[in-house]
Parts: sequence; structure tokens; C-alpha cells
Amino acid sequence: MKLCVALDLPSAGENLALLELLKDKDLWVKVGLRSFIRDGALFLEQIKAINPLFRIFLDLKLYDIPNTMGDSIEEIAKLKVSMITIHASSGQEAMREVMQRLKAVPNPPLVMAVTALTSFDEKGFFEIYHTGLETQVLEFAKTAKECGLNGVVCSCAESQTIKEQVGADFLTLTPAIRPFGENSGDQKRVATLEDAKTARSDFIVVGRPIYKAQNPKAVVEQILKEM
Repeated sequence: MKLCVALDLPSAGENLALLELLKDKDLWVKVGLRSFIRDGALFLEQIKAINPLFRIFLDLKLYDIPNTMGDSIEEIAKLKVSMITIHASSGQEAMREVMQRLKAVPNPPLVMAVTALTSFDEKGFFEIYHTGLETQVLEFAKTAKECGLNGVVCSCAESQTIKEQVGADFLTLTPAIRPFGENSGDQKRVATLEDAKTARSDFIVVGRPIYKAQNPKAVVEQILKEM
């Protein structure tokens, strides 16, 4: 299991200061939509300057027509990030197009399909997709694997089933981790570090419990120790 630290602070300076505290750790760092829109490709270079071994997870959750997603993925590949996200609900054609475009890229990033956002509960998911959450997440995972993706973004509640029914080598990335039972905030489907281990998550994403802590480095060290 690998730890992804979410860089969701209000400014690039605050995010980079956090990474300075953690620069000696073996980490993945998640750059989300807010940070990338605000700080751009330069921010990615600033992260690499702090520690070239940090692996960047660019979490943009692409969702568009297949050709646009293909064009976008080619541009993202130039940024030399280690992992990216697209929406599984963009469909098979779009997912296959993304993977086809990456065939020509040396050392391409991992591509993870977003299944159901962890802000969804069962009721909210049904209002959009008109089907059960866990059932559809599993179907999204099966389709993503058929299309050649490396794994999916899901909650810990679905990770174990995906490992059992889609494949043990099919990666799961689980956001909304509250390592030691912290407040769930705006997330509906949260999990602890123990939940993530039981669910066989390959990557966990932790944000607020780290960057809102009085001693972020100590929290990261504790997470890494218990992983």
C-alpha cells in the first residue's frame, strides 16, 4: 500500500511548505483540479525540485468525448506524472482511446478510472445513475480492466470485492481515508487505515488529517509506520 498526500491547501506556497516538511519520505503526492488550475505545470516542477523521487498523481478526472480525452492525455503525458484519473462513466470508447494514445509514450503514467465519487452516498448515486452504487462500481471496474486501464478509484467498501471479482493485480486507489477515525467532513464513504488494509487498497489518499494537523510530519510517519 502506498500513501498519496493530497495537496489541497489554498496556495502553492502552503502546499510546497508541507512537502518541504515531508521531503525525506517515500510518498506519492496528489495534485487535484483546484491546485492544477491555479498553479499549473510549474507547480509540478516545483514539487519535483523538492524531491525528484516524489511520484505525482495528477487527479483531473477527465470526462469528455473520446478524441478530446485522447488529445488531453497526450498533453498530460508530457508533464511526466506517475498517475492520472479519468471517469469510467466516460465510456468504453473514451477509455480505449486514452490507452491507445499512451501506447507510444515511454514510461506512461498509471491510468485509474473514477467509479463513484466518495462524496456520493447510495441515494445521491441512484439519483444520477439510476442503479445501486456497489453494483455499478463493480461494473465500472470490470469495464475499465477490459479497456486496459491499470485500476480504479473507489471507496474501501468496494475495493475488496473488486480485488476478488476483477483481479488481485487490478489496482484500487481509495480516497477519503481518515487514518485514525478523524471527522469525515464533506465525504460520505470514508474509511480508516485499518479499513484500507482489510480492503487491500493499493493506494490511499489522505489530505485534511495530514495538512490540518499541528504536526503533519508526525502524522505521516505514524501512517507509514502502521501501513
